Amino acid sequence: MAMISTSDLRNGMTLNLDEGLYNVVEFQHVKPGKGGAFVRTTLKNIRTGQVVDRTFRAGERFDRAVLNKREMQFLYRDGADYVFMDNSSYDQMNVGPNALGEAVNYIVESSTVILVMFEDEIVGVELPAAVELNIAETEPGIQGDRVSGARKPATLETGLVIQVPLFVNPGDRVKVDTRSGEYLTRA
Repeated sequence: MAMISTSDLRNGMTLNLDEGLYNVVEFQHVKPGKGGAFVRTTLKNIRTGQVVDRTFRAGERFDRAVLNKREMQFLYRDGADYVFMDNSSYDQMNVGPNALGEAVNYIVESSTVILVMFEDEIVGVELPAAVELNIAETEPGIQGDRVSGARKPATLETGLVIQVPLFVNPGDRVKVDTRSGEYLTRA
């Protein structure tokens, strides 16, 4: 791991601190009239998502974590695990649902995701902004039921339940925003 100083900090950089892996959200170099300079930072824990404010003395050194991003294709489920294949080396990897987090709601067979790895541990999943999924179950739209903006619950093929307009039927393909989990449009 590379040692860096507070003068090397940049937004988006990942640090390996004693408390865990943190992403630099924001930093500010402060030079008061009296005393030594310091760096005020806002850090986000990669594993838990917790945001903390932390102050470092100017010139303080710490480890920079090197994260590897691997493009992987989801092949199939093996019990509770998800089996992915590396698109470049064709190696297969079993991944538990805990490591994937909320991404399991948007992954279907043969979809491609980017797994963010620190050493041999998966610390994040990058999904496209929107994915197309099939509606597995929802109440059919009733003729004459045309209230503007009305919604009904629908279960997707991954098991995620979202709110969709009344005209969406079982078997329809819809586009879903992966950041908010909201219906965007029919595909």
